[in-house]
Amino acid sequence: MIKDFVLKFKKQEMGVGRRKKATARVFFQYGTGNLVINNIRGKKYLQDNLIYFNKILEPLKTFKKEKIFDIIALVNGGGLVSQTTAIQLGVSKLLFKIYPENKGFLKKKGFLTQ
Repeated sequence: MIKDFVLKFKKQEMGVGRRKKATARVFFQYGTGNLVINNIRGKKYLQDNLIYFNKILEPLKTFKKEKIFDIIALVNGGGLVSQTTAIQLGVSKLLFKIYPENKGFLKKKGFLTQ
């Protein structure tokens, strides 16, 4: 079922984030702010931990775009904290691809740091 997401999205529309052994491929889709990680609802995958959930959405919240995009993330390797940070980096890189004029702001906030 994960392959369905990869086939639906193009490589140019993907943000890749890495942290320790964790790798995340992140895709945006216009929607209502849902988070799907490995075909599981985001809060359930993150074990209902709001700190992890908010960390992933933090780059979108700084631009007030958290209710515009649905985030689809495919992660593997590492633990839950590393996966969360890898997804956040993937979201930030994808935001940079969509809004390149905000690179300085993303860097200043530390979102583009591996």
